[in-house]
Amino acid sequence: MTVSVDEADRTSRSQALAFVRNQMRNIAPFATLIVLVAFFAIASPAFLSMNNVANIMTQISVSGIIAVGLTFVILCAEIDLSIAAVANAAGIVVAYFTLQESYVNIANVPLPGWAAIMLALASCAVLGLINAFGLTVIGIPSFIMTLAMMQIAAGICALLVRGQIAYAVPDLVSTLGSASFHGIPWIVIVLCIFLAAGHIVLTYTRFGRYVFMVGGNREAAEYSGVNVKLILAAVMVIGAVCSGVAGMLGVAYFGSAQQNEFDGYLLDAIAAVVVGGTSLFGGRGGIGNTIIGLLILGVLNNGLDHINIDSFLKILIRGIILLLALIINVYVQNLRENERAGAA
Repeated sequence: MTVSVDEADRTSRSQALAFVRNQMRNIAPFATLIVLVAFFAIASPAFLSMNNVANIMTQISVSGIIAVGLTFVILCAEIDLSIAAVANAAGIVVAYFTLQESYVNIANVPLPGWAAIMLALASCAVLGLINAFGLTVIGIPSFIMTLAMMQIAAGICALLVRGQIAYAVPDLVSTLGSASFHGIPWIVIVLCIFLAAGHIVLTYTRFGRYVFMVGGNREAAEYSGVNVKLILAAVMVIGAVCSGVAGMLGVAYFGSAQQNEFDGYLLDAIAAVVVGGTSLFGGRGGIGNTIIGLLILGVLNNGLDHINIDSFLKILIRGIILLLALIINVYVQNLRENERAGAA
């Protein structure tokens, strides 16, 4: 009888440890967020004020909208290095087709606001389709394909503005990027809508299930009748369009459209997805993880400013946190492979 009780205890502990190992990708980011909030709240009394919380939400909005699209791409075990360049291109395209002040030395083509917005969105969709064509039809790895697209989008930006800065954007873009609704910045509301839409699509639709299937086991998805190439093409277009929306609102938020304005958002968006716990190897994670990752980066950036830490040390700290997230990512992936090998 005693032996049975001991065996039951060992089994229970073993199951608990297995659960913790399986959930490590979710537990570690959440614990990190709690520790960061507690640390900065103690270090700076103003950190938890409502104004500062609103600042954090506004600061993560542009990278957050980009990260929603990137979550779809990474869940399919692919990567998109062109997201920041596409965002920049969208911001410049929408400004290029908007009437600028006379002192802006750009030979732009003014169009009605709705037409400028549609052209910018269409441009992003076309760039996403080219990425999809290279990945699914030609067979170019997404890392290489989107690296080339990054240069193409940068070239489009350079050709349109030629080193100059544009300031005017359509009224709708200006409102959503820089105005508020009853005290809540519109850009935060747009971020929440994108996060909610992304979560609903990934969690409650057949397309979302296919995204996880393609990322989890591509061959099994094909045998199950999933059109893998169509899913991959769709996520590349979703990533590009989300980047385009973020780029347009970002131009209004920052007040200008210029070359290389969003370069830093490539690392921010990838970091938000990976730090939050979405697997770089595909099939695990989701928008909930991306939200945690965004909050970690937002709290970290804002908190380090509150305690007046050296800006160069800030970059180093962000790099170390990203490295730790990658280590956990690889460790959990190795556990999964070992479990599969043990079960086979």
